[in-house]
Amino acid sequence: MKTLKSLEALTTPLLEIQRINSAAALLSWDQETYMPAGGGEARAEQISTLQGIAHQKLISPDIEKLLVNWVDLETGELRDNPGDTWDEPARSLLREVWRDFSRAKKLPSDFVVRLSRECSLAQQVWAEAKDNHAFSQFLPNLRTVLSLKQQEAEYLGYRESPYNALLDVYEPGSTIAALRPLFVQIKGRLVPLLKKIQQSPVKIDDTMLFHTFDQARQLEFGRLVLIAMGYDFERGRLDLSAHPFTTSFHPTDVRVTTRVHEHDLQSCLFSCIHEGGHGLYDQGLDPRYFGTPLGDSVSLGFHESQSRMWENCVGRSRAFWRFFYPMLQATFHHQLRGLDGEQFYAAINRVKPSLIRVEADELTYNLHIMLRFEIEQDLIEGRTRAEDLPGIWNRKMEEYLGIVPSNDAEGVLQDVHWSLGAFGYFPTYTLGNLYSVQFYEQAKLEIPHLEDEIAAGQLMVLQRWLGQKIHRWGRMFTPDHLTRRVTGKSLDPEPFLSYVEKKYGEIYKL
Repeated sequence: MKTLKSLEALTTPLLEIQRINSAAALLSWDQETYMPAGGGEARAEQISTLQGIAHQKLISPDIEKLLVNWVDLETGELRDNPGDTWDEPARSLLREVWRDFSRAKKLPSDFVVRLSRECSLAQQVWAEAKDNHAFSQFLPNLRTVLSLKQQEAEYLGYRESPYNALLDVYEPGSTIAALRPLFVQIKGRLVPLLKKIQQSPVKIDDTMLFHTFDQARQLEFGRLVLIAMGYDFERGRLDLSAHPFTTSFHPTDVRVTTRVHEHDLQSCLFSCIHEGGHGLYDQGLDPRYFGTPLGDSVSLGFHESQSRMWENCVGRSRAFWRFFYPMLQATFHHQLRGLDGEQFYAAINRVKPSLIRVEADELTYNLHIMLRFEIEQDLIEGRTRAEDLPGIWNRKMEEYLGIVPSNDAEGVLQDVHWSLGAFGYFPTYTLGNLYSVQFYEQAKLEIPHLEDEIAAGQLMVLQRWLGQKIHRWGRMFTPDHLTRRVTGKSLDPEPFLSYVEKKYGEIYKL
C-alpha cells in the first residue's frame, strides 16, 4: 500500500514552500500589529517577494514531474496502476496538492507578486482611510485591487460568474447558485423573526455594557477565557490590531489579536472568544502534516464555524455565564454590581440592528453578510463601480437593517477584506454560522451533560471533541465529506434557524 512515505519526494519541497509562506505570514502579522507606520512600502515588497518565490516553487517543473507520476493533471484523478493501493492520507494529499497546483499554474508569477504587493499597500492605506473616515483616500487602491481580482478570475476560469472562481478559493466547490437558495431560506426566516422581536413588548436594557471599563482588565479577562477554552499560550499570544484576526505559522505558533474599546465591554471579550475559536482550530491541526495541504483547515466556512460556535453557541449561552459572570462582575464590580446574571445574559443577546458587522447580534449578522455578498458579486461582475460603493452600501444598510452609517468608517470602510483582495470570503461567515450550530448540536448529542460541563467552567471537553472530530483532519476530507462524518448529513440551515428562533423566542417572549 502506498502511504505518505511513498510521496516523500513531493512532501519535501512542499514543506519548504510552506516555510516560505509562514515567513510571509509572520511579516503580515507584524504589519498589522507592531510595524511602524512608515514601513508599509518596504513591507509590501518583502511579502510579495516571498509569495512570488513560493508560487514559483509550487508550479516548478520538478513538482509537475512528480505529480504527473500519480495524478492526471487535467482531471485530478489518481493514476491507479495495476496493483496500486493508496491509504486515505496519501490519496487525500494528492487530491489537494493537485487542486493547489492546478490553480497556481494558471496564475503567472509576476501577477502573483503584483497582487501581493498591491494588497499589502492597500491594507496600509485602508487603515489610514478608516481612521480619517475618508473612502476617497482608499479608492485608488481599491480600484487597483478590484481590477487584479477580476483578472485573477479570468486566469482561473469559471462557470457562470467570475465570482465563482474567487468563492472556490475560500470554500471549495461553493458557487453563487449553491449559496443563493441558502441565503433566500435564511432571509425568509430571519426577517420575520426580526420584525416580531422589534414589535415585542420586551425591551432589553444593555446600557450597563457601555460604561467605562479599564482596558488592561478587559484584556486580562479575555486572556483568562482563552485559557479556559484550551488556547495554549505556550504556542500562541494575544495582541492588539485594528481588525481582530488569527494568524498561524505552525500548530506550535498560532497568534490571535483583539481590539479594546474603553466604553464597550463586549468588543474585546467576544473578539477574544471568536479569534480563540480560530486559534484552537489551527493549534489542533496535526503537526505531522505541516507543509502539506493535510496540515491546513478544510475551508474558511469550517474555520468560521469554530469561531462562531465559541462566540455564540458557547460565549452567549446561559451555561457559560453561570461560571464566568461572577468573575466578570468581580473584575468590574462598580459597573456591574447592580446587574444579575439573567439581566447580563439578556443584554449580551439583545437584538438590535447595528452598523458594524463584527459587533452584530446573532440574528442580524447574516444580513450584514448578504449585503456584502451582493455587493461583491456586482463589483467582480462589473455591474458596480468602486467609486459608487459608499452610496450603494448605505442604501443596502437601510434596506436590510433600517439604519444608515454616518461616515465611511462605520460603513463601507469597516472591513479589511477588500484591501486584502479577499473577494469571495464574506459568504463563508454565514456558512460558518450554519456549520457552527449543526456541529454544536452534534456535540451535545455525543457529550453527556455538555452544558453542565460548560456551566462548571469545563470548556476543554468541547475543545477536545472538536479536535478529534474536525481539527486534526485538516484537508483530509472535502468540506461536505467531513460534515457528513461529523453529523451524518450535509450542511443544513435548519439547526441554525431553529436555534435562533427558540433562543430569541424565549428571550423576547414571542
